[in-house]
Order: sequence, then structure tokens, then C-alpha cells
Amino acid sequence: QVQLVESGGGLVQAGGSLRLSCAASGQTFSRYAMGWFRQAPGKEREFVAAISRGGDSTVYVDFVKGRFTISRDNAKNTLYLQMDSLKPEDTAIYYCAADRTYAATLRSSRWLYDYWGQGTQVTVSS
Repeated sequence: QVQLVESGGGLVQAGGSLRLSCAASGQTFSRYAMGWFRQAPGKEREFVAAISRGGDSTVYVDFVKGRFTISRDNAKNTLYLQMDSLKPEDTAIYYCAADRTYAATLRSSRWLYDYWGQGTQVTVSS
């Protein structure tokens, strides 16, 4: 299995930027497709973005397209989420997750991811 630890969250003003990191340890990081999810208070955990094992394919939920960028560095065993033009509605706990299944397409359902980090809080003030 793989262990995941997120970092980089914090408090930022609307319009600002943050870069989240997810450090992986354990099994070979490149064996996993990776995703970012978020959960706001009182809401379900929702998909944000996913990236393929080699980093050549990505998918985003509509409300972050053009603002967020997912990337990975397999040599450093690290996943990233660059978040620009942040809005107050982006406030949530952000989680990274690993998908061990070799699927035809990147997956957005949280139920299909096998390993999760503990989350990092992102707060965007207006």
C-alpha cells in the first residue's frame, strides 16, 4: 500500500494562490493514478482533479477548470495541486487519493480510490 501526506494548505484572500503537495511513501508512486478531492463543512467529499500514472493525462471538475492544475513528479513521489484565482467557495479540506486500478479512463468517484491522506485545510477569505 501507499501512505499519503498532504501539505500546503492555509488561509488566503480571494484571488490568491496556493500550491498543495501530497508526499507518497510505501509502494512505487508511479503505480497509482492520483486524485484530489475536497470536502466543505456539511457537504459530501467531491472530486476536484485526477492525473494518470505517467502524468500525461488529466481531468478536472468543471468548477476548477482554468484555475487549478494537477501535476506529479514521480521521481520525488509527490503530487501537486496548483490553485489560482481562489474563491471563498473553494474553502474545504483537500485530500489526495491513490487509485491502484488500471482503468481505461481517469476516475472521479471517491469510492474507487484505495488510499487517502489525512487532508489539509484551505480557507479562502472574501
